[in-house]
Amino acid sequence: MVLTSVEKMVGLQKKTSGIRNICILAHVDHGKTTLADCLISSNGIISSRLAGKLRYLDSREDEQIRGITMKSSAISLHFVKGDQEYLINLIDSPGHVDFSSEVSTAVRLCDGCIIVVDAVEGVCPQTQAVLRQAWLENIRPVLVINKIDRLIVELKLTPQEAYLHLKNILEQINAVTGALFTSKVLEERAEKETESENVSDTAPGDQIYDWSTGLEDTDDSHLYFSPEHGNVVFASAIDGWGFGIEHFAKLYSQKIGIKPTVLLKTLWGDYYLNTKAKKIMKGDQSKGKKPLFVQLVLDNIWSLYEAVMKRDKEKIEKIVTSLGLKIGPRESRHADPKVQLNAICSQWLPISDAVLSMVCNKVPSPLDITAERVEKLMCVGARTFDSLPPETQELKSAFMKCSSEGTAPVIVFVSKMFPVDSKALPQNKPRPLTQEEIAHRRELAKRRHAEKLAASQGKELPEEPPSENSSEVAGNTGDRKGEEQQLTGQGDSMTSKAVKEETENKESFIAFARVFSGVAKRGQKIFVLGPKYDPAESLHKLSAQCSPTSDLPVVPHMTCCTLENLYLLMGRELEDLEEVPAGNVLGIGGLQDFVLKSATLSTSPACPPFTPLNFEATPIVRVAVEPKHPSEMPQLVRGMKLLNQADPCVQVLIQETGEHVLVTAGEVHLQRCLDDLRERFAKVQISVSAPIIPFRETITRPPKVDMVNEEIGKQQKVAVIHQTKEDQNKIPEGVQVDSDGLVTISTPNKQATLSVRAMPLPEEVTRLLEENSDLIRTMEQLSTSLNEDKKTHEINQKTLDRIKEFKQKLEKNLQGRKWRNAVDQIWSFGPRKCGPNILLYNFEGYKRSVWQCLGTTVKEVSKYRDFDNSIVSGFQLATLSGPMCEEPLMGVCFIVEKWEINKVGDILSTSRQDSGENDATEHQQNEDNTLGSTDEGHSANEHQDGNQSGTESPEKISKPKGELSLADCYGPFSGQLIATMKEACRYALQAKPQRLMAAMYTCEIMATAEVLGRVYAVLSKREGRVLQEEMKEGTDVFIIKAVLPVAESFGFADEIRKRTSGLASPQLVFSHWEIISSDPFWVPTTEEEYLHFGEKADSENQARKYMNAVRKRKGLYVEEKIVEHAEKQRTLSRNK
Repeated sequence: MVLTSVEKMVGLQKKTSGIRNICILAHVDHGKTTLADCLISSNGIISSRLAGKLRYLDSREDEQIRGITMKSSAISLHFVKGDQEYLINLIDSPGHVDFSSEVSTAVRLCDGCIIVVDAVEGVCPQTQAVLRQAWLENIRPVLVINKIDRLIVELKLTPQEAYLHLKNILEQINAVTGALFTSKVLEERAEKETESENVSDTAPGDQIYDWSTGLEDTDDSHLYFSPEHGNVVFASAIDGWGFGIEHFAKLYSQKIGIKPTVLLKTLWGDYYLNTKAKKIMKGDQSKGKKPLFVQLVLDNIWSLYEAVMKRDKEKIEKIVTSLGLKIGPRESRHADPKVQLNAICSQWLPISDAVLSMVCNKVPSPLDITAERVEKLMCVGARTFDSLPPETQELKSAFMKCSSEGTAPVIVFVSKMFPVDSKALPQNKPRPLTQEEIAHRRELAKRRHAEKLAASQGKELPEEPPSENSSEVAGNTGDRKGEEQQLTGQGDSMTSKAVKEETENKESFIAFARVFSGVAKRGQKIFVLGPKYDPAESLHKLSAQCSPTSDLPVVPHMTCCTLENLYLLMGRELEDLEEVPAGNVLGIGGLQDFVLKSATLSTSPACPPFTPLNFEATPIVRVAVEPKHPSEMPQLVRGMKLLNQADPCVQVLIQETGEHVLVTAGEVHLQRCLDDLRERFAKVQISVSAPIIPFRETITRPPKVDMVNEEIGKQQKVAVIHQTKEDQNKIPEGVQVDSDGLVTISTPNKQATLSVRAMPLPEEVTRLLEENSDLIRTMEQLSTSLNEDKKTHEINQKTLDRIKEFKQKLEKNLQGRKWRNAVDQIWSFGPRKCGPNILLYNFEGYKRSVWQCLGTTVKEVSKYRDFDNSIVSGFQLATLSGPMCEEPLMGVCFIVEKWEINKVGDILSTSRQDSGENDATEHQQNEDNTLGSTDEGHSANEHQDGNQSGTESPEKISKPKGELSLADCYGPFSGQLIATMKEACRYALQAKPQRLMAAMYTCEIMATAEVLGRVYAVLSKREGRVLQEEMKEGTDVFIIKAVLPVAESFGFADEIRKRTSGLASPQLVFSHWEIISSDPFWVPTTEEEYLHFGEKADSENQARKYMNAVRKRKGLYVEEKIVEHAEKQRTLSRNK
């Protein structure tokens, strides 16, 4: 096909009804990029012979080497169907689980997607994940079942078996879609029910909406994939063929004389052809007849493959002539039968026609965007569409119209920023030379060549008399001068070139975006709205009509910028554009200083920022990075900033220790990020630490049995030889610990006493808290705004319902005597006020609740009121770093059972002052009167607690006239409370059995029977645990599901591939946190344990190994014997 010109593309961009924005989604290695190649070759961009070998959209070197896609890239294709012309913006996306964030960025910009499924492997974990992502974004999927040639060539199935296998795959995919649909309907039904309850209280009965039969009434037929609906294509992208059944329906309707509409309905399903009556009958299985699909479609494809593979020339010629195809002599004589197959099939059933016509028929154009999707995009967080300001709600019509009129507001969503070498930008490309320039360059080259020859001849013939040469030399001098001038000119150009190169080496960032409304024009000024921008707040300051060109007051999370360049994305190429109308995907240059990863651009300040992208993978693999030469630190910092901008999923942090940390989604992702840092962004050598593995600390109930499964307390204890456990939990003076783990501790100035107990939370509660962290954060924000008496925007009903539901779930899970009234007594969550730990208060005279936003506000002034924040801060600090290895806590509940503030504390609280100096001067008289006797006691205590509180020098400095200040020696009273609360929590934790929690991956491995044993060996070596293994129907492939600690997962994929000769490859996805059952501080204490483990008990303790590794990394004290056998020198080799 002829290559389409840019002008043609620009013309097509203006016809919104003919635009289709689609992305290709699938599991890794199911053939997305090969399919993309076939579609691209239909436009003449690459040769059809290279389709599948070239992998055109994998433009990075490492993508080509590894053979997997690592980034989503877009290309625009032109497709003609009948008299209709279409512009198809195709985005190819990665299938590897590490790059699933790239899938999210692609899905947001599309209206539909092609789900590709391997006909042999069927539905894989990543297939389910991409279906879920497409579902969440409300985009229309169509299905391509790829690699059908493997059923013929590899599995050697008969057409009948292949039909049953394909039917089975379709059922699996529809089951996934059905599950997503059911959950959505049930959610909506629950919402409607709560609404109807609310209505029934206020309104007469006729307004109640009955949704009891939600699932039965809702039409879901359009959701499922079925060949008769025209949303399934059967294909083999590598062989270049694909078809939907309508192709065969048209073909056979002429031959058999049955209407195409009838054939469309019956070609797939349990129908067979009664040849005598020329009728289509139902029930092929019961009568032992071939289904129509097998008889009319698969048999023909199978016989073609058989003929070509067996080199049956006569049969091939017969098939080719009957199909009316032309095969070139090169293809027919080629040694590889695949070449001949490709030549025949790609003419008979061209895959690009089948797929693109399905896309044009089934995927909606940008004009058909659903109201539901628009509302979902415009509502950030917990807000509902109705709670948005009226100006914002008006924008919905602009979205729905998708109009390109001058008056329509411009709304653009940038889903990611991607780096491009400056040389690749259209404005920096070398322009083609004119004829004169070419002639001039040819002349110069000829002259240089002649001079070289002359010089070499002069060297060879030195005996010749000089007289003959003199004229030549004289003649040459003139030329030489000219050449010298040319050289100096070249020198100038070299310096300018160096300057140019510097600018060229710079990475340019291009925004990967889509216009949702209006026309984006080059040089246009536009607002950039950050994810936290709130149109309701800014519309008070701005008028809705103001434009980005006018001078505006400063509004948080909103800046202005200019659209410098607009590009048409053509895979590896970029083409300049002047303007882009609504509904198109485009690249925007010049936004790198305004947009970090994603943003919403609009000319209207009433536009809300779009909902953030849904990322399936959570970044969990951390490494610390530093340059080999410390002087190159600035380049590394700059490089990491660029990397952070270029990758939607990576996180770049600077820890408190000063380390630069990279957080990535997995090993392959980490490798790619490090390569990018070295070669593109920082361009310096870097050294990378071993992966920093996250752990969590928790406590459990005291175990019933010991390490040799004896009941604890029954057998006698023996003298413990090494008391590491006791040393570990040595408790300093001034801290009392009861037998049941209640810790009582006083502040250094003895003015307040706290009693704290730690308890493990039930697993369900921990899970609940983790899932609802966003909701807890919202509650926290609402509570703060209520406390500060701010007029909050009306808390919308949906959020309140969610909070109520969350509270009910907590109450349901926290039942029993010890959790009585616990939910109402929740004081705070932690760490960072939204984590999976709880602080409860359980003492008299204090009321404060996290459920303030539900209307249970209690405004009361008590002596605790001023300092309660200090207690909460102490709890936040304690949960952020636990006592074992300074890792965050998880699933722990701290209960404050007693909090006494002495009289002086009262005075302090009435003063409402935290800083000691003012306190001293303001309340001097009171103190002198009330204290009297406590004066000496206080200073005595000071000396006792000297070791805890540090030196007394601040006391001397801050005493102005020799008088005693209550808070000077130990710092402000609130600070003392924070420190004391933190200590109390840590000791309370150490009074209970402590455990480490490890992050776990779920691991899915597809392997054949012969390598199963090796897979199991690798898993057990790395502390993995197999959950289930099942055999895939119709194949010899097993699917193994296992869990594996993240700490053991490095190099796991490579090891499995090596051990199984590449026959098994795992997919690792972060799943959950799991308690490591062994106690990190365990030592043998009973006779049986000594007999079993020996005196040293030096068999590997997994938890202690992890704990010590983390402590070493953080520079904390590690109790380890450096020399094991001091008396005996052990050498590895004998001294000769």
